[in-house]
Amino acid sequence: MTRVTFAKAIQRHVDCPPADVVGDTLRGALDAYFEIHPSVRRYVLDDQNAVRRHVAVFLDNELITDRVSLADAIEPTSTISVFQ
Repeated sequence: MTRVTFAKAIQRHVDCPPADVVGDTLRGALDAYFEIHPSVRRYVLDDQNAVRRHVAVFLDNELITDRVSLADAIEPTSTISVFQ
């Protein structure tokens, strides 16, 4: 399962505990996380479902560049880290 974690700065604004999720892409994994914690979606994604400007998402310790489709492939052992 893919591990999704959030920086402490985000945790001050919204309840977003670490979680293990299933997904083939970054979008799939984040959607799975948002199903469990729906209030986090609006903090991370904008109205167009793209990553908000003030948010940085790392996939396996590398900053993602596709902030719109989030189509990066992930492995079951991947980690997703979200920072403000």
